[in-house]
Amino acid sequence: MTATVLVVEDEPAIQELISYNLQQAGHLALRADNAEQALSLVKEALPDVVLLDWMLPGASGIDLARRLRAEERTRGIPIIMLTARSDERDKVVGLETGADDYVTKPFSPRELLARIKAVLRRRAPQMTDDSVEIGGLVLDPVTHRVSARGAAVVLGPTEFRLLHFLITHPERVHSRAQLLDQVWGDHVFVEERTVDVHIRRLRKALEPSGLDALVQTVRGSGYRMSAS
Repeated sequence: MTATVLVVEDEPAIQELISYNLQQAGHLALRADNAEQALSLVKEALPDVVLLDWMLPGASGIDLARRLRAEERTRGIPIIMLTARSDERDKVVGLETGADDYVTKPFSPRELLARIKAVLRRRAPQMTDDSVEIGGLVLDPVTHRVSARGAAVVLGPTEFRLLHFLITHPERVHSRAQLLDQVWGDHVFVEERTVDVHIRRLRKALEPSGLDALVQTVRGSGYRMSAS
């Protein structure tokens, strides 16, 4: 699936190379030359991944990573550090700061894309093309098809995204606000009760198969997907 990747890199040639390869792989590349530009872009909308150069003019990549991890809104964004610093101590500092991965320069575009895919699979599985299944409910993001106990289920685009997020995060309880951020986008301002409407539509679509009970309401907290 298409991921929005923020490339924070001050060297134009490297920034262009990374952005080009991201676009060739079907991703959307956002560009920033420094930490302040990056924070401005993140303020507008959360990216799915941040590729972060260690050495930046002004605030360093480490400083930016600390700021992203310190704020609740940006704490969950996957971060991959890009740097020429290959010393083990530097890697430890980067990872302890909150980076999910650490790629040393020079690197191949193919390796970087593989690292991005691996980080998304761990931190944001709803952004991958992997088929997922729970309790007889199967969702294929590539073909955009859903089946329940072998029967096709027709969903609207919002219900599909909602199901995809829930099914890739089984057993976790998500508040309405969290679902709005993850499914609608944190830059979209709609009422939290909108989530309830789409949950009802999702359950109705699953009713014929009897799998509507997989979508559970946790009183006072939100919703979760569970086969138990």
